[in-house]
Amino acid sequence: MSVVLNQDAEERPETFCYQVNGSCPRTIHPLGIQLAIYLSCAAGVLITVLGNLFVVFAVSYFKALHTPTNFLLLSLALADMFLGLLVLPLSTIRSVESCWFFGDSLCRLHTYLDTLFCLISIFHLCFISIDRHCAICEPLLYPSKFTVRVALRYILAGWGLPAAYTAFLLYTDMAERGLHLWLEEMPCVGSCQLLFNKFWGWLNFPVFFFPCFIMISLYVKIFVVATRQAQQINNLSKSLAGAAKRERKAAKTLGIAVGVYLLCWLPFTVDTMIDSLLNFITPPLVFDTFIWLAYFNSACNPIIYVFSYRWFRKALKLLLSREIFSPRTPTIDLYQD
Repeated sequence: MSVVLNQDAEERPETFCYQVNGSCPRTIHPLGIQLAIYLSCAAGVLITVLGNLFVVFAVSYFKALHTPTNFLLLSLALADMFLGLLVLPLSTIRSVESCWFFGDSLCRLHTYLDTLFCLISIFHLCFISIDRHCAICEPLLYPSKFTVRVALRYILAGWGLPAAYTAFLLYTDMAERGLHLWLEEMPCVGSCQLLFNKFWGWLNFPVFFFPCFIMISLYVKIFVVATRQAQQINNLSKSLAGAAKRERKAAKTLGIAVGVYLLCWLPFTVDTMIDSLLNFITPPLVFDTFIWLAYFNSACNPIIYVFSYRWFRKALKLLLSREIFSPRTPTIDLYQD
């Protein structure tokens, strides 16, 4: 009987990440399911990278799109594109294989980039909300108040502050204090999950929700003002009415983008906070589900722009045609009907 059991054990596939004591258990999927997951993730990575790459190209190439709002969109698209290039491929392998095979240093760097691009996104969405609030609520002051130079300052802050905060979070020992007992008891070697103690769990709560509160408050005010403006639009000249309608359309589109961002990132953020208070009990599958829902947001913005912005659709048609090579193409006014 013992011989038969030993033979069966030798024939079963290895179910651990490493051949060491205390290794993480490894989930072995059937080959068909494994290929399907890899292909789905690869498609998501391609959509994220190519969609945001096109936003970057369109805003950079067409002179009519060189506006403060669009420069903020370009910077946001850069963060989402880098997420697709630098974070998602390794996250795909980690999720499918349920193991991290790339060492502790790359795990920390991967987590740094993951957290960085998340914070850059929320900072940029917050700044875009401020831009839309100014454009809708103070239309006469907007051209002089929110210039390209101001937008570039916001972009610098939107990258610099998250980079400094995330570096302090992950490359100092602050986040690991209070975790020593739990780490000693952790029976798993070969995982790469971002771990917070209670202090960092509660600190990240306002880092996420305070900008969200600002965005929601601004968009509520924008909605009220835009509704009032819609009632007065008949009294405006045709050109002014078109400009006002365009600003409201942009505010609505970006409001949808903010709403999608909240839906995608809220489960992961709340779980991170609660998990730090309950000694990290979230199952790996649930954690992966939440984080991939958050990743999905990076592919959403270009899709939202396709259905909402006529200039985006025009730019896409030009890119896919031979007209993109014409010398006059960069000067085309994409806002004209």
